[in-house]
Amino acid sequence: MAKKEIKRYSLEFGKKEKVLNYATQTYQLSRPNKVGAVMALIRECQPNTIEEWEQWYFKNAKTTGKNNFKITKKSLKELGERLYEKITEVVIPEWQEAFNALTKEDCYNYIYNLTINRTYDGYLREKSVVNDGLAKVFPNVRFEESPPELDHAGDIDYLGYVTKEKAFGVQIKPVTAKSNFGNYSISERMKASFESFKDDYQGNVFIVFSLDGEIANKEVIDQIKAEIKRLKKISSEK
Repeated sequence: MAKKEIKRYSLEFGKKEKVLNYATQTYQLSRPNKVGAVMALIRECQPNTIEEWEQWYFKNAKTTGKNNFKITKKSLKELGERLYEKITEVVIPEWQEAFNALTKEDCYNYIYNLTINRTYDGYLREKSVVNDGLAKVFPNVRFEESPPELDHAGDIDYLGYVTKEKAFGVQIKPVTAKSNFGNYSISERMKASFESFKDDYQGNVFIVFSLDGEIANKEVIDQIKAEIKRLKKISSEK
């Protein structure tokens, strides 16, 4: 039986796609606090046509966060104007300077550094956060690295087993001292992965920000404590 072909409505931007995507992500212009939680919104809408979705979106969509507001065609146009300003005034000059200074040796060193040095740095940070941080705060929890065969392995770094079968997940994200991780928001794909993990292990997934191998978002400790208590209660009720 032939596979049904799904029509695509997305526009093609060719070679411009990379710079448009880079700048949009860098300056967080497509986050839920700018355009709303679009995947959650479209699931709520359940449209049969793109016209139905478009009309529903502009009638119902709001940005997330404390100062949320209704999204309009004008507000999306303003985001587009901001994107253009960032690309022309910041991205292009920065890239042009980098292009002019780039050497073949830089390319070799970058690939080597990315593969060896950064991987090892990340490994050390993860080990430090878990072994010197979480494992000492929660000595009765068994922490294990996420096995490669786990469906959620790309999004979950460690499992914290509260019982033999019930566990919470840990994703470790490195940050710098200047990072504003309080505004960090996970993607719709990651949300789905976290929900799938919860279906399998009953536990929620927690994002732990690592600053030089230490836990930067200290409030996550209390959140994990509450989760451990919840999972233990579920186990005792069975």
